[in-house]
Amino acid sequence: MVRNGLLALLLRGPMHGYRLRAEFEASTGTTWPLNIGQVYTTLARLERDGLVAPLGEADAEGRVMYELTAAGREEVGRWFATPVERQSRPRDELSIKLAMALMTEGVDVHAVLQAQRTATLRSLQELTRLKAGADEVTDAAWLLVLEAMIFQAEAEVRWLDHCESRVSALPARHATPAPAADHEEVPS
Repeated sequence: MVRNGLLALLLRGPMHGYRLRAEFEASTGTTWPLNIGQVYTTLARLERDGLVAPLGEADAEGRVMYELTAAGREEVGRWFATPVERQSRPRDELSIKLAMALMTEGVDVHAVLQAQRTATLRSLQELTRLKAGADEVTDAAWLLVLEAMIFQAEAEVRWLDHCESRVSALPARHATPAPAADHEEVPS
């Protein structure tokens, strides 16, 4: 993602690493902060792969401007034209946490669900507050990211409601003893 994001930013024109970092963070509403070392490491890989090239010598502050090569323009064009693949199975921490809670004796799954719902609703309120304070024109890129986060939070709340219904419909769990470890008897 960072790799393609930097290539996309260089479509605007040549930039040095610090400017790329600032533009990346501004474009994502600082939801994805970058370490400057990550930017320059990525630029070095992009240069190695022939997708960017340094533009002249370093300036007085030691910063090198980079520009896209023809191959870099083709690469970023492919990225924009290719849909993002979603994983076919959930591998996020919340899904795993709920699955483990459901299968672990003594864990109150309803309490786990309620704690997550409360946290997600708080997050949704904060995101909605941020959206209300954003400017439709000057914050357009940030609003796209923010609205994606809002829709994801809303979807999570709906999913948590679904989980609550599904868990409530299950028969009460009964204590089941842990399986005994298999031990070979050693003849004496």
